[in-house]
Amino acid sequence: MTPLEFRHAVRNGQFRLPTAGQCGAYAQANLVILPQAHADAFLLFCQRNPKACPLLAVGEPGQWNVAALGADMDLRADVPGYNIYRDGQLASQPHALHDVWRDDLVAFAIGCSFSFEQMLMDAGIALRHVEQRRNVAMYRTHIDNQKAGPFGGKLVVSMRPMKARDAIRAIQITSRYPAIHGAPVHLGDPALIGIADIAQPDYGDAVAIAADELPVFWACGVTPQEAIREARLPLVITHQPGYMLVTDIPNASLAAF
Repeated sequence: MTPLEFRHAVRNGQFRLPTAGQCGAYAQANLVILPQAHADAFLLFCQRNPKACPLLAVGEPGQWNVAALGADMDLRADVPGYNIYRDGQLASQPHALHDVWRDDLVAFAIGCSFSFEQMLMDAGIALRHVEQRRNVAMYRTHIDNQKAGPFGGKLVVSMRPMKARDAIRAIQITSRYPAIHGAPVHLGDPALIGIADIAQPDYGDAVAIAADELPVFWACGVTPQEAIREARLPLVITHQPGYMLVTDIPNASLAAF
């Protein structure tokens, strides 16, 4: 299935699951949509936290068809699940945004670690959440984000268990792709980054870690949702964690070297 065909399936209600493993050669994106009045501060937040918030594209106010992300794009309906936050609290989880879309809304597309998963699998690195058709496990850490205006909060990370040799190879592969989070931010003892119980992710689904495996942690595009909770703005829209926007951007085009 091409990214366009996949987006049409989402738009038509035929796909409502986490997007890990879908259209593996193409970049997936986290989505943040907020009023123009707060867009400059959020842009600065992304610039100050590039590991968690690598920008793929920013729309114009009111623009829901950002051409830089793909053909026949409709940000109001091409994501399998949305979160709507009001005053920092999760208010609803619709499948489309037509009823809440406004002419002052600005969309930010942020790189996603799902984008490099096909590269890891092509290198022979097994990804348990993909094999088990689960959402990736995501955790809130004790690492502070760099603040910008009302946005701050803690860094969120995604975790994939790997054997040591696979973790080394994964670092080599993902380091080339800063636009989709780049190299891991931590591996090994989760307590060192403030994760008390690896079996209880804050977002997504837990997966088992074998005795000969290490948990490997990447900065995660769910981080802005923590910042949004802290900012307590009247309205912010995001994707549901793990339910991403599939773009037409080839992952290979995002290599930095």
